[in-house]
Amino acid sequence: MKVVGVIGGSGLYEMEGMTDVQSVKVDTPFGAPSDEYVTGMLGGVKMVFLPRHGRGHRFTPSEVNYRANIYGMKKLGAEWVISVSAVGSMKEEIKPG
Repeated sequence: MKVVGVIGGSGLYEMEGMTDVQSVKVDTPFGAPSDEYVTGMLGGVKMVFLPRHGRGHRFTPSEVNYRANIYGMKKLGAEWVISVSAVGSMKEEIKPG
């Protein structure tokens, strides 16, 4: 069965609608990932979810252990990874879009 990984950015800390949900702790040679992974099914697809900043937004972008996060996805069988993010700017001359 194909496995899809989702890394949630700011504001995406869980995947609604997942069934057969389990939390999985993964050890990596790069240290600890941002949080425990959540595995389950969504629309007939096996999913692996990880909140990039950890539950409760514990890590800033520069503190996220990206290598550990991706390694854990691979270790849990993810063949594709979708990463969701939100960004912004403090400069008024940089307009949205």
